[in-house]
Amino acid sequence: MSLTEITVKFKEIERIIQRICYEFGREILGSILEEWDRYLMHSRDKEIYEHVGRKRTTIKTVIGEVVYFRVQYEYNDEDGNKSYVFLLDEAMGISGSGQFSDLLTDMIVQACCASAYREAARTVSEMTGQTISHTAAWKLIQTVGKQVDLREGRASELAAKDAGAGTLETKVLFEEQDGVWLDLQGQSRKDHGPGKEMKLAIAYDGAERKGKNRYILTNKVACANFEGASEFQKRKEGVIAGAYNVDEIAMRFVNGDGAKWIRQSLVADAAYFQLDPYHRNRAITQHVNDPNARKLITKTLYSKDIDLLLHVIEVEAASTEDEKARKNYLKLYTYFQNNRDGLIPYHRRGLEIPEAPVGKVYRRMGAAESNIFTIIGNRMKGRRHCWSIDGGNNLARLLCLKHTGRLRGILDNLSATVLPERYAEEITVEMSAAKVPLHEGKGYSGFHQALIPSSQKWLKDIAAIKPVYSF
Repeated sequence: MSLTEITVKFKEIERIIQRICYEFGREILGSILEEWDRYLMHSRDKEIYEHVGRKRTTIKTVIGEVVYFRVQYEYNDEDGNKSYVFLLDEAMGISGSGQFSDLLTDMIVQACCASAYREAARTVSEMTGQTISHTAAWKLIQTVGKQVDLREGRASELAAKDAGAGTLETKVLFEEQDGVWLDLQGQSRKDHGPGKEMKLAIAYDGAERKGKNRYILTNKVACANFEGASEFQKRKEGVIAGAYNVDEIAMRFVNGDGAKWIRQSLVADAAYFQLDPYHRNRAITQHVNDPNARKLITKTLYSKDIDLLLHVIEVEAASTEDEKARKNYLKLYTYFQNNRDGLIPYHRRGLEIPEAPVGKVYRRMGAAESNIFTIIGNRMKGRRHCWSIDGGNNLARLLCLKHTGRLRGILDNLSATVLPERYAEEITVEMSAAKVPLHEGKGYSGFHQALIPSSQKWLKDIAAIKPVYSF
């Protein structure tokens, strides 16, 4: 039979090789975990922990479910009662059977932050040797989200005691806050109605130039939640104090649309409110139909004479005969009157602002609307997405971490899975390029040959195919 009579799809071969590698990988990883368990068994305090047998378990990894055995120990707790523990589980930072590995957890969380749970589960399943359901992906996000919530709660408590753990130092801190309405489902819909506003706050210490007209915000932190104003204020302060040394902050500038919950956040000393330019300009466009009046109001606004601005709006309202137009003028007047202290942008107030650190600039504020879309809206709004209060909060916490570059670090900190130093040294071998094909030293520790399991006859058939060369 000639080669031309056989149709070979490279993708199928690639998948076969992937399955073979995953199968060997699972066996190797299982052996490593059992070796780790033996190390813990020999190094334990035998007077405290009594060996009572080995039990089978599994851990879900990027190469599939790894099956291994680990030792169970009996010990007396603080009350003198008999208790049982798996030292390997304690060392890995897991509990029970069927747990997710750190790498798989990271991959699932990243995928769920980018797309819907069902799509994320399908993507992860195709890229790994693990079959993940959308329900499993959802449950993992709830678990990790709740752990992040506990961290933010502890940070809020420390911030309230002026004991934040933040180390970043800055004289000027910029805060931007906004809200986005999301559709609710289930019991949350019955309790709160068809939708609820999710609050978002970001904070940063300046901007760094990355191109001719491109800047990125530096040291950005963010938080989002469905909770009320006072609870969200505590959360926001906790997130800021968890990253920044707030004692060093001399000035704070808060940009927002004038909502009551945003103005309630102006509790810090030397905090200045600025009405978000996008919402300010949109209010003029929405409430003033006359182009000449709109031009006059805008010109007066940029003159920085707020009393004159309000007077101009009053005059325009009184001079129109259209009742609907008059009501719109009065709405604009009320909006500007309630936010008159924020109508002039911070950089045009003549304030003595500390100089920006080397390599940074203080840009005009107005990134709230963009961040609402980037962090929350792009993933959680539209496309018939509906959320429970807890489910939306959990995902939003992870989205904030992802879009501020802190998600991976938090996921690493949430896990305690670290190989003991002695064992890590045993499995780490440095070899030069020239020595890679050779057996280094006595007692080669690698595989002499990769054996195909006898149960996998189809693999042996593939291995028996001889290469055909054409010249």
